[in-house]
Amino acid sequence: MTSPSVAALGGGHGLYASLSALRYVTDALTAIVTVADDGGSSGRLRREMGIVPPGDLRMALSALCDDGEWGLTWRDVLQTRFATPGPLDGHSLGNLLIAGLWERTGDVVDGLDWVGQLLQTKGRVLPLAQEPLEISATVEGPLGPHVVRGQVALATAQGTVSALGINPASPRVPAATLESLRTADAIVLGPGSWYTSVLVHFLVEPVAAALVAAGPRTILTLNIAYDDIETAGSDRTDDVRALRRLEPRFCPAVVLADASHGEDDALRAEVEDWGARFIVADLKLAETTDRHDVGRLATAYQQLIPTLGEGTVRQGVRG
Repeated sequence: MTSPSVAALGGGHGLYASLSALRYVTDALTAIVTVADDGGSSGRLRREMGIVPPGDLRMALSALCDDGEWGLTWRDVLQTRFATPGPLDGHSLGNLLIAGLWERTGDVVDGLDWVGQLLQTKGRVLPLAQEPLEISATVEGPLGPHVVRGQVALATAQGTVSALGINPASPRVPAATLESLRTADAIVLGPGSWYTSVLVHFLVEPVAAALVAAGPRTILTLNIAYDDIETAGSDRTDDVRALRRLEPRFCPAVVLADASHGEDDALRAEVEDWGARFIVADLKLAETTDRHDVGRLATAYQQLIPTLGEGTVRQGVRG
């Protein structure tokens, strides 16, 4: 039986979790990764070289590496971070490798494909855009609304986000990224930092249009905990409302939430008003407050993906 083709969107640890889970579901997997990071090693390379920040792309490549000795060794090498008294301090070796391949090939997608070949990845990693993005947001704080710029600034801003934007406003999007959204049997959006890893995709117009068209094939995976600084003072209902405001044309087939949100009547009502199926399952990793268990997430995706477009849910995942 042919595996379904799946495109997963996000960034950082949230995308790492969904990719790690989806590896159990399909052999035809594509990661589409945000390129707005401006902190740490990625931020330094972005400022010094003018390149797309490589960190979240590196994480996605690591999630898809081959399970054999070769792939696992190169995964660990990619994740190696230097601790030195000099200028290499804090840099990830994988970030430097990716930057070097971009310097050599002159093409973001081509360079990522070369790293994928080195790791023998089970899937492909593509960027949201071919140029680095700067996120800006209007934040409603104790002293009134103010504008913050940059992913790190937004992730640590005190207050509620009321508006979101990017610079450049119309970035170049790789043809391969749009093609993967057009042809995938299923789209998985989230989990992850809601504004900087999930909603940012809807700020890039060609990608937003592709996601609108792919709504009936899309599973939106909500975060679990309420203590993420970026969304402090809000809840999962607010997250859904923020997405609906940002892109009113979009509606996913399924909104997947952890069992801890199963009795959230406001969230259920919001999702049902949206026109999506509200599905809850036990997804949380034991002894954590905000991490998804890869095995449980894989089970949920395995059961839900075949139902996209059918309006039914297989036994074991509650609607």
